[in-house]
Amino acid sequence: MLEQPEFGRRLRQLRLQQGKSQADLTGAGMSATYLSRLESGGRPPTPRAVGYLAERLGVPVASFEQPPASDLGDVLATLYTLSGSERDAELRVMLQGALAEPGTTDQQTRWQALAHLARLHGALGDYAEERDTLGELHRLSDALARPALQVHTLIRLARSLRHLGDVAKARNLVWEALRLCEQHHLQVPAADTARSRLLLASTEAELGNLAEAARLSGEVCHTLSRTDGALAAESFWVAATVQTRLGQYTRAAELLRQALAALDSHEDLTLWMRLRLAAASLALQTAPPRVEEAAVRLREVEPALDLVGSPLHRHEFQFLHAQLHYRQGDLATAEAMCGRAEEGANLFTYRDRVRLEALRGLLDIHSDLPGALDRLRKLATTVQEAGLPDLAAEIWRTVAEGSAPPAAGRVTAPAVPPRSPGGVPG
Repeated sequence: MLEQPEFGRRLRQLRLQQGKSQADLTGAGMSATYLSRLESGGRPPTPRAVGYLAERLGVPVASFEQPPASDLGDVLATLYTLSGSERDAELRVMLQGALAEPGTTDQQTRWQALAHLARLHGALGDYAEERDTLGELHRLSDALARPALQVHTLIRLARSLRHLGDVAKARNLVWEALRLCEQHHLQVPAADTARSRLLLASTEAELGNLAEAARLSGEVCHTLSRTDGALAAESFWVAATVQTRLGQYTRAAELLRQALAALDSHEDLTLWMRLRLAAASLALQTAPPRVEEAAVRLREVEPALDLVGSPLHRHEFQFLHAQLHYRQGDLATAEAMCGRAEEGANLFTYRDRVRLEALRGLLDIHSDLPGALDRLRKLATTVQEAGLPDLAAEIWRTVAEGSAPPAAGRVTAPAVPPRSPGGVPG
């Protein structure tokens, strides 16, 4: 019988080859904790445990006498047999363990494994780990000298960096990807090219280059071959985001209506839900805010959250509810919802983390907490120094609002810092 940790590796390999999760092997004869420790090498196997596992896997006991081979390929195969967001964390651990094992795995298989691992990091809201994994993937793509892989990695790394607030570098990576496409005459699907240009538009908007962002997003919308489907919805969404930052609320609302009409919930329920979060956000930004419209959109979203909502979507939903109640003058509920949103602040993009902190500052000012206004001013200065003039201007407007609260302490449609409509696709 194999000793640990080889036994644990062999057990995991046999399990993955059959597309089974750890939960599929647990039962009256074995707890989830014990099985996990067996696979990690933390507990030695007993004859009874080996017999139980062999029966559950439908393999002879002798299978546990064979040393495990490199199981990276098995883990990759499992990604296509196991599904569901609740298994993302387990799949991530599996990939990390398999990638750490010494072996002779070919570089192409390793590239695929790193690409999937980065996706899992992003799905779980771990953007720093996603960035680091994509950085390794970028180096491997360069070593393989495969332009198509390089372009794919550059776009994903740019999106990750934008989430983390490193917008200037993100923009440069998108330009590098587009240059590679042109240099090597890559046959890139039109939808991928459009999404790359949308990403470029969003980074330009983040950096305050709103005219360029409007030009890029407008070109994508103008060249759409159809005005329905996911790509059309994403294109109109980004264009609406840019118009919002330009202060063109009527045009932004029109574009977002086109985005909402472009997609049916049966096509992509997650994107359908995100668009309605965006619509609620835009309704709260206009002057005067369309509070009832925002409430309607949030009511539409709620059932979808139970079906496809990630922890990030749920915290965004709470953040929007906090803004809604703040605008309605219900500070107690706004305070409670803001606190819930803050529990998932690590999942937010840099821009939304800043806006959440700004809303917290306004609530603290209304609660007469010492130093609240000074903290808002410091936040605005920090964002300004980060080279994000558009966002800095929003926070300075929030500082001005906090400096002059409504008379008699009554909240009347306060100027919550405008949140870009649900972020932007990607």
